[in-house]
Amino acid sequence: MYRTGILIVSDRGFAGERQDLSGEQIRKMLDEEYSIDFYEIIPDDKEVIIEKLLYACDELSLDLVLTSGGTGFSKRDVTPEASLQVIEKIAPGIAEAIRYYGMQKTPRAMLSRAVAGIRGKTLIINLPGSVKGVRESLEAIFPALSHGLDIIVGSANECGES
Repeated sequence: MYRTGILIVSDRGFAGERQDLSGEQIRKMLDEEYSIDFYEIIPDDKEVIIEKLLYACDELSLDLVLTSGGTGFSKRDVTPEASLQVIEKIAPGIAEAIRYYGMQKTPRAMLSRAVAGIRGKTLIINLPGSVKGVRESLEAIFPALSHGLDIIVGSANECGES
């Protein structure tokens, strides 16, 4: 079972002005291979995002952290920048796959600035803030996600043997 964290980045969600539907979508799509060991709604604040990512990776030693929100073009969207401050090894193929999959449905998917990468033994993946964006992003990466996590946690080698 992969120990998973969900970090919702939303000023309005943090203030209680918006229900967290994207986090609910993530929970619904994760199957029995994933346990939710950390969940929090935080504001679009770079330092807070960094602090929570470091906590999830270094203190909780989670296998996977999924962020939702803060990946667009607005001034307050700083999730990718915060993630890059924490990530030790970038995993560009994950974000590329998410954007490519999304582009099959809407050209706006190219506007995502989401990133993915590894810190220690934790995979961090930025997802969009919308329910539709979360659903499509997870659909895009699920075929390879467990193999990547197995490599990180040490239960598989990079040739595909478990």
